[in-house]
Amino acid sequence: MNRRQLQKIGVPDSCAKSAIQAIQAAVASGMTGKEARDRLVQVVSSPEDFNSDSVFGDFANELVSAPPPIERHQIDYSVWGNEFIDENSHRQMREACSLPHAVAGALMPDAHVGYGLPIGGVLALEGAVCPYAVGVDIACRMKLSILDVPVSYFEDELQVRRLSNAIKKGTVFGTGRGWSRRKDHSVMDEDWSVTRITRQNKDKAWKQLGTSGSGNHFVEFGTLTLHESDLGLEPGTYTALLSHSGSRGVGHSVCSTYSKIARQQLPAQYKEFGQLAWLELDSEAGQEYWLAMNLMGEYASANHAVIHEEVTTLASANVLATVENHHNFAWKEVHNGTEVVVHRKGATPAGEGVLGVIPGSMGTPAFVVRGKGNERSLDSASHGAGRVMSRKQANATYRFNHVRQDLAKKGIKVLSAGSDEVPMVYKDIHEVMNAQTDLVDEVAQFDPRIVKMCGDGSRAED
Repeated sequence: MNRRQLQKIGVPDSCAKSAIQAIQAAVASGMTGKEARDRLVQVVSSPEDFNSDSVFGDFANELVSAPPPIERHQIDYSVWGNEFIDENSHRQMREACSLPHAVAGALMPDAHVGYGLPIGGVLALEGAVCPYAVGVDIACRMKLSILDVPVSYFEDELQVRRLSNAIKKGTVFGTGRGWSRRKDHSVMDEDWSVTRITRQNKDKAWKQLGTSGSGNHFVEFGTLTLHESDLGLEPGTYTALLSHSGSRGVGHSVCSTYSKIARQQLPAQYKEFGQLAWLELDSEAGQEYWLAMNLMGEYASANHAVIHEEVTTLASANVLATVENHHNFAWKEVHNGTEVVVHRKGATPAGEGVLGVIPGSMGTPAFVVRGKGNERSLDSASHGAGRVMSRKQANATYRFNHVRQDLAKKGIKVLSAGSDEVPMVYKDIHEVMNAQTDLVDEVAQFDPRIVKMCGDGSRAED
């Protein structure tokens, strides 16, 4: 029997190992599997009657001394675009809303299954932070720069080639990849000794500064149709550079390390929460994670700054305006009069008047948005279109070269990517945007024209 089967018959997670050992011993003594299971059910029902049993005695005694099961009080959460969200995402969200520190939650229309908290999940905890509710790629974020490059360049083969080379030479893609020569940014002058993990990974961070990772990370040139003057520019059509990346390998190490610590520190009656393990903010580990997470936020921002500086310099372009935002992070905010830690895992900050970027796919638009400050969503919106197909299924279903040819006919040049990132593996971005009109207003639409992603199909870091 596995742990989930044991849970169904009432075995606490803290006693699962002892239960499995008892069943194995029972079968070894001559019982059938069914007889051993039936006996286990009897022991769970009345452990005091079996405390001297030669086979089940240890398990019975462990049951008697086990801490009482926790009483779950699941808070409600608001949902946008429910018709696009599968039951497994809801199951993960319900689990997250059962955490003892949970006070509010929301699920965005791009939601799909993730580690612990679903991608597109927003969770407010009081006095605690959950590493996997932030995400593996801490501070994964978007950055858009509006440039002084004529839009007509996209119809000029020579200029398209020049812009393509700027992306190719201006960043590096791939899991573990980095620059042979370090790029420079003041973030590397920050105190990287705030935790052991950040100190040990500083060299890796420096090597990967200005790189783009794998999976759904990208760098794109495209046309931006600006509807309003929020960015200090007149409405009209501009050339823009859009990037999606995060804190790379060091962010992964921070999440993995502190999630493991959180799981180890969970009291026995909370072990079932697994990847949703949390750290009390006033604990030593909680304070360390908070410092490391915020450093990763600065590093991810610097990562995009270097990418944009390198690419725009190679393209001989000047920046007219920028928009950027995290979508894998935790913030201390006040909601309903209480300070809480708002985790946005694959969700865009959308406080009143706050600008952000919500991308679609290599073949569909991205949108610059202005938040409306909807309290029900904890001032949040979606972070993209959201996947509808696993990477494995996508690679088995689509051939990238065929998709690349179809996109070329639509005026989109894809320099590199994998079959796991073709447009068909995502929800319809227009439907997602229509499902959150009470969360954000559209300020501008970005249409990709030159796209580069990691071409090896390796797993995303977020």
